[in-house]
Amino acid sequence: MKKKIEQNEMDMLQGSIWNKLLRYALPVAATGILEQLFNASDVAVVGKFSAANATTAVAAVGANSPIIGLILNFFIGISLGANVVIANAVGRSDKETVHQAVHTAITMALMGGLFVTLLGEMLAGTILNVLQVPEDVFSYALLYLRIYLLGMPVILLYNFEAAIFRSLGETKVPLQVLTFSGILNVLLNLFFVIVLKMTVNGVAIATVISNLASAIILLGKLVKSDKIVHVEIHDLRIHKSSLTRILKIGFPSGTQSAVFAIANLVIQSAINSLGTNVIAASSAALNLELFAYYVLNSFSQACTTFVGQNYGAGKIDRCKKTLRLCLLEDAIASVTAILLVLVSGKFLLSFFSNDTEVIEIAYTRLLIVFTAYISSMLYEVMSGYLRGFGISLIPAIITMVGVCLVRIVWIHTVFPIHRTFQTILLAYPISLTTTAILIFIVLIIYRPSRRYADKKI
Repeated sequence: MKKKIEQNEMDMLQGSIWNKLLRYALPVAATGILEQLFNASDVAVVGKFSAANATTAVAAVGANSPIIGLILNFFIGISLGANVVIANAVGRSDKETVHQAVHTAITMALMGGLFVTLLGEMLAGTILNVLQVPEDVFSYALLYLRIYLLGMPVILLYNFEAAIFRSLGETKVPLQVLTFSGILNVLLNLFFVIVLKMTVNGVAIATVISNLASAIILLGKLVKSDKIVHVEIHDLRIHKSSLTRILKIGFPSGTQSAVFAIANLVIQSAINSLGTNVIAASSAALNLELFAYYVLNSFSQACTTFVGQNYGAGKIDRCKKTLRLCLLEDAIASVTAILLVLVSGKFLLSFFSNDTEVIEIAYTRLLIVFTAYISSMLYEVMSGYLRGFGISLIPAIITMVGVCLVRIVWIHTVFPIHRTFQTILLAYPISLTTTAILIFIVLIIYRPSRRYADKKI
C-alpha cells in the first residue's frame, strides 16, 4: 500500500541543501555534545566528590568506556539501518513501510537490550579481566558496569527512538528530551554521591534512571504523534520484511561501529597496563575529544538521511550535492570545535582531576588524537554517503582492515618495543588515515550515484 504522506517540516527533497544540512546536523551535534557533557558529569562528580580514592573512581568509569562503546556503537549502527529504511520510504511516500519499520525498530531495541543485559551480567567480570583492569580499580569498575548493563533496554530504546525522529528530519525533539534527562542525570549524580555518599554505583544508577526518563518521553511523543510516524503499542512486533531491510544496512553499519570499539578495547588494554594515572588521564581526555567528534559525526548522519530520502525519490543529483556540501561544512565545523577544545583543554580537564600529572597526560592525548580528525571526518562522511544508498557492507569491511587490523597490529608489534602512552596514541592517526584513503578509493571505483540510479533499497 502506497499513499501520499505528509512531508516532515524539513523538506529534504526540494530547495536549498546547505542550510538544511546545518539545521539537521547542528541539533544532532548539540545532542551528542550535551549527552557527552552529562556522561562527563559521571567522571567529574566521582573525581571531585567520591568518598573513594578520586583517581581510582575516575579510572573505574573510564575503564568501562570501551566496553559500553562497543555495545552502544553496534546497536546505534543498527539503528542507522532503521534511519535509512524509514528515510527512503518517506522519499517514496510509502506509509506502510514507514509504519512497519518504526514498530520493528522499537521492538528490536527492547529485545536487543534485554539480550545484552543478560549476556553482559554473566560476562562482566571476565571482560574486565581480559582488559587487564588494575586490581585497585577492578571492584569499582565491575560495580559500575553491572548497574549500567541493567539499563541497556531503555538506553537502546532511546537511541532507536532518536534515530526514528532523525530519519524524518526532526532533530530538535531528541535534543529537547536529552536536555531534560541530562539535567536529571546531573542532579541525581550529585544527590547519590554527595548526599548518599555513594561512589561509581551512584553515577551508574543516575545514568539508568535518566535514560529511562528520556526513553519514556520519546515513546510517548511517538504514540501521540499525528504526523508521518505514529506508534501503536499493540503493533509492536518484528515485521520480517522490515527486519531484513534494516539488518541489510544496519548490521554491517553496526559491525563497522563495533569494530572501532573492538580496536579501542585493544588500545584500552594497553593503556590499562600503564597504570591508574594514565587510565584516569585517558578517560578525562576522551570526554573532551567526544565533544569535537559529535560535531564531526553529525554531518555524516545528515549525509545518510538526506541521501536516503533523495535516493528514494530518485533525485540522484541532490545526493551528490549533499556529499560535497557535507564535506565542506563538516571540515569548517570540526576544525572550529577542535580549536575550542584545545584552547580551553587544560582548564576543562581540571574539572575531572586535580592531579597536574593526570592533566598533562590527558592534554597530550588531545593533541595527538585530534591530528586524526580530518581523516576521520572524510571517512565518516563518505561512509554516511554510501549508507544513504543502502551500501553498508563495504564500509564495514574497510573499517575492519583500516581501523581494527591496523590498531591491533600496532599495539602488538610497535607498543611492546616502545611502551609509552604516545606510542599507543599514534595508532589513531595512522589507522584513520589508512581508512580514509581506502574508503575514498572505493567511492571513486564504485560510483554509487551511477550504479544505483535506477534501484531502490
